[in-house]
Amino acid sequence: MIVEDQSEVIGFLSRPGTYGGSVDHVDVIETHASVIFLAGDRAYKLKRAVKFPYLDYSTADQRRRFCQAELRINKRTAPDIYLAVLPVSRDERGSLRLGPRGDPHGEPVDWLVEMGRFDQATLFDRLAQKGVLDRYAMEDLADTIARFHQGARQVTDAGGRGAIARIIESNTRCFAESATGLLDSDKMRKLGEASWRALAGTEQLLEERRAAGMVRHCHGDLHLRNIFLHKGQATLFDAIEFSAELADIDVLYDTAFLVMDLDHRGLRDMASILLNRYLDNTGDAGGLGAMPLFLSLRAAIRSHVLAASLAPHPDRADAGEVVAEMASYLDRALDYLTPIPPRLIAIGGLSGSGKSRMARWLSPHLGMAPGARVVRTDSTRKRLAGIPLGQRLGPGGYSKRMTERTYRAVYDECRRVLIAGQSVIADAVFGEPEERQAIEQVAHEVGVPFHGVWLEASPEVMQERVTRRTRNVSDATAWVVRLQLQHDVGPMTWTRLDTSGTKDQNTRAGLKLLGLA
Repeated sequence: MIVEDQSEVIGFLSRPGTYGGSVDHVDVIETHASVIFLAGDRAYKLKRAVKFPYLDYSTADQRRRFCQAELRINKRTAPDIYLAVLPVSRDERGSLRLGPRGDPHGEPVDWLVEMGRFDQATLFDRLAQKGVLDRYAMEDLADTIARFHQGARQVTDAGGRGAIARIIESNTRCFAESATGLLDSDKMRKLGEASWRALAGTEQLLEERRAAGMVRHCHGDLHLRNIFLHKGQATLFDAIEFSAELADIDVLYDTAFLVMDLDHRGLRDMASILLNRYLDNTGDAGGLGAMPLFLSLRAAIRSHVLAASLAPHPDRADAGEVVAEMASYLDRALDYLTPIPPRLIAIGGLSGSGKSRMARWLSPHLGMAPGARVVRTDSTRKRLAGIPLGQRLGPGGYSKRMTERTYRAVYDECRRVLIAGQSVIADAVFGEPEERQAIEQVAHEVGVPFHGVWLEASPEVMQERVTRRTRNVSDATAWVVRLQLQHDVGPMTWTRLDTSGTKDQNTRAGLKLLGLA
């Protein structure tokens, strides 16, 4: 909790005159751990003098050290934004002054991170509130996160079973300290018990992932409010600097915070798109068995962090709303740990029949949050070829040998995801009877329900669709559709579905076909 009075420094930084004549107004943003002052084209971040089980800013020297760490760590993803560390000093007359560092006429009393100011309207949480986040924003963001994780430093002495156990213990302590009397004590107890059970079921997987290099120096606090648009690109900022244990984590645990945040805001469709695109980039679907626990822990953290935010201002006008939000996160944390039996849906059809669109629409309605894993031959093929998802493959990428390799990889990933407990949608042409039999066999091997769906549309509709595609992983053209139309797909035992209609008509038909509407 708060251990030092910083009101003098906060008052000083809240005054426009502190920053020179060009600043006539200062906006102040407060969180449980910091106060940000927006002045002119700069933002100045003051760390609160607080001490929590997971964070210690209790002394000025600690705050200086963590300001320096924040600058260094966030330059990885936002080098144009993070500029310098500055002191707030007291001069010979006892007055406060702002920087610069090394000023011989002042004694530092506190420290700030100086940042370039950006348009707050481009924060992803605000874009979500406006309803403007779409598939393309999620795909770009997923690509950014995947690149960041793949380039992040591997950590061998963190993560695994022990790290998750400590998070569960920390959550329990934080709930006891901050949420007692505010949240349902029985639910908090049940969450703790369910978390330990989930850990017992995933501890081997967690240790295997640590040994495989999937624990890295990540962002640590990757939710929508810590992402903004900079020069048209999704940019990550405000990564955790105060705890190596909270930042040296499994890459899927890092991603889970963002997935949970989207889901909590009623954007499960966007959460599904983001996670599927991330996995298309990384091929890391084997870790999905830990995702329910990861999502639950992230929701629990949000709940008790909100509780801590009430401590400085218990009588604030929106206290009732904050408590309701805390309870909502707690309920979500419990829901994530409630298993849903997996199933395998195979969606086949010629290029332009609407397979990937149908899979994208159906995914949020299937399986554990945020929805079914969509295993797509187009994405798998490019990942196997080692090229970005948006880059076109040459002729060699579509050879008979590469196609067989791609389908085998799809079957293998579907099998692994189903065993992990998540539902799967396999998205491929499945133009050969042997391919349809092979994917159905995967379901039989794992012992889960199977439903094969064959999509159809008129040749004109399919050719028009592939012609007007933009930013699509598929390389199919109208010429490819014409070639496919000449191919005999053999006996069709899967359920046929005409997708010549509108988006809404096709969505309703797909949901009804699978018993989801």
